[in-house]
Amino acid sequence: MLRIVAHVALLASALTLGACGFADSRAPVPEFMRMKEAEQPPPEPPPDVKRVVREQIDVVFLNTSYPREVRVAAPHREVRGPGWTACVRAQLTSATGTALGLQTYIVTINGGKVIDRRRAESDDICGSDSYEPI
Repeated sequence: MLRIVAHVALLASALTLGACGFADSRAPVPEFMRMKEAEQPPPEPPPDVKRVVREQIDVVFLNTSYPREVRVAAPHREVRGPGWTACVRAQLTSATGTALGLQTYIVTINGGKVIDRRRAESDDICGSDSYEPI
C-alpha cells in the first residue's frame, strides 16, 4: 500500500512540474518558467498601390472587362491581417460588350502582391476615399 501511495505522489509531482513547462508568457508562474513570447515581425510598410495595380491589373480586373480610367486610393492597414487594403475604381465592360460603368473593388495587398479582391459594398470606406490615376 505504501508503495502505491509513493508512486501516486511521485506521479502527481512529476505532472505538476511538467505542466510548468507549458506555461505561456502571461501565466501566474515565476518568470523563468514562462515561455518566451514569439517575436512579431515588423509591420509591412505601405505599398505603392499605383505600381502594384499597374503591374497586376489582370489580377484585379478580367481582361475581357477592358478596364479604363483606372484610379486607386491610398492604402489602409488590413484589420484582420498583416497586409494592406486599397480601393480601385475603373470603367468596365461586361462580357456581352455593354458598358458596366464605374466599378469599385477592394484589393488586399501583402508582400507587394494582390492576394485578394472583392467588389466594394456601400458600407466600405471606398466612398470617402480620394482617387488618383495609375
